[in-house]
Amino acid sequence: METKNNKYVKMDMKQYGMFFALIAIYLVFALLTKGANLTPMNINNLIMQNGYVVILAIGMLLCVLTGNIDLGVGSVVAVCGSFAGIIMMDLKMNMWVAIIAALLVGLLTGVFAGFFIAYLGIPPFVTTLATMLMGRGLTYTLLQAQTKGPFDQSYNFIGAGFLPVAKIPFGDGTLDLVSIVVAVIASVLLIYSEIRSNATKKKYNFAVNPTWQIALKLGIMLFIIWFFFYKLARYNGLPFVLLIMVILIAIYGFITSKTVAGRQIYALGGNRKAANLSGIDTNKVFFWVYVNMGLLSAIAGIVLSARNGSATPKAGDGFEMDAIASCYIGGAAVAGGAGTIVGAVVGAFIMGILNNGMSLFGWSTDIQKIVKGAVLLGAVTLDVLSKRKKN
Repeated sequence: METKNNKYVKMDMKQYGMFFALIAIYLVFALLTKGANLTPMNINNLIMQNGYVVILAIGMLLCVLTGNIDLGVGSVVAVCGSFAGIIMMDLKMNMWVAIIAALLVGLLTGVFAGFFIAYLGIPPFVTTLATMLMGRGLTYTLLQAQTKGPFDQSYNFIGAGFLPVAKIPFGDGTLDLVSIVVAVIASVLLIYSEIRSNATKKKYNFAVNPTWQIALKLGIMLFIIWFFFYKLARYNGLPFVLLIMVILIAIYGFITSKTVAGRQIYALGGNRKAANLSGIDTNKVFFWVYVNMGLLSAIAGIVLSARNGSATPKAGDGFEMDAIASCYIGGAAVAGGAGTIVGAVVGAFIMGILNNGMSLFGWSTDIQKIVKGAVLLGAVTLDVLSKRKKN
């Protein structure tokens, strides 16, 4: 079907399906837990408990876009947290020194992995498997299998603190105006972005979605925004880790969609030989992707140790699996070359909602792993089958 100047495109079920799945899974556990996952406190916990997974998923998406993964991120999280703990607890140094040291350690691990992958040609799976084993062993060695803590409250604020609030009476409790204002701003920006995007497509006579699809997409996203921010407004306001997440989502969303570096990653994942022939230094792209993953792993390690108030040998255990699953559940292609930051973030929250809901319902960790594995397999199977139909 055509209009005078442009064409309509079919509804992208992968794009919309992520949001439908997010809402559906959440509602299922709302019924199973009799509304326990709907409370403001639980919404706050959901964000704080998954902040570091979201951070890792953002970095992991870049690896997945190249057609690879990073198995070492959980161990790097633990190593960076242990360095921060030792500097603050044993060396009695300022928390900013600990943060800088943790970031440098993350960068160095990324440089180490990137060098072997990009310039020595060692497969990413093998290289990052090695960093996973070495990182975990180094963590136990540094901490001597003991917990370092408790940390100072100023450091803990990074992972467990809240932004300033402006409470007013509301119903049987209070409401944080700051959270509501942020929700309004986010809603306006979302609508403006959608209008501008469609106006640009029409200007150049590109295919656009029908109005009802645009309205449906905006309705779903606005509902999610207002639901979460309203619940946070009824609790203690906006967690500081949410600010970190939003900043990283904005930065990497811009990088992947608006910059040459982002386009090079997609080109590398789509066809490495073609990318080389087009003049892209694919070794350089591989290198900075894994250096970046090391940096984001360090940030996640800081956030995790700050939330726990300590550094533990088992910190970050299994985080790499959640980060990888988040990307694939969020629509990233198994072969690389396709995926978005928003999709990875939505996938991370789907994993978080599954973890949270199953814990509230009383399922054991063994059952939780079975369910998460089935969800991951289902997401990848749908991606593979959809590509076969197109071919």
